Amino acid sequence: MIYTELGLSGVWLVELERREDERGFFARAWCRDELRERGLESELAQCNLSFNERRGTLRGLHYQAAPHGEVKLVRCTRGAIFDVVVDLRPGSPTHGEWLGVELNEENRSMLYVPEGCAHGYQTLVDRTETFYQVSRPYTPEAERGVRWDDPAFDIRWPEAERRVLSAKDRSWTDSKVSVPET
Repeated sequence: MIYTELGLSGVWLVELERREDERGFFARAWCRDELRERGLESELAQCNLSFNERRGTLRGLHYQAAPHGEVKLVRCTRGAIFDVVVDLRPGSPTHGEWLGVELNEENRSMLYVPEGCAHGYQTLVDRTETFYQVSRPYTPEAERGVRWDDPAFDIRWPEAERRVLSAKDRSWTDSKVSVPET
């Protein structure tokens, strides 16, 4: 696998290293030892699958509060998403910053989301499916979130003719995160 550290501390783009021949290709999509070599979380507690019927569906921004924080490795297996990570870690050099990348069925890339970061995505096409590998089991009482349009972060989401959000995602409050002026 090919690992590229992105602009937020601890956030990585993980791409497949393909071995191609006349049949197609083969690639590893998970390697505990390679993650460990980079100091990344290599425990896998559960895998989640999300299917979204409509383009413009927005899920997030979610995280699990300590001590139930989780690391996610996110891949779009069908369709395309604009995947967003917001750094909520108080001591992080990129605290309060965000980044977004497109994950889709063609690039087959994954986004490594460290513990303490909020995560969300918006679907770019109809009938999109996303697969998550998660380091800890989901703990309902530790579930937290910040609003997708929180002015503290000024996330530039793709335009959507119609944005589809759950009632829960619409109800998250502003983060109250102190973000340095840029």
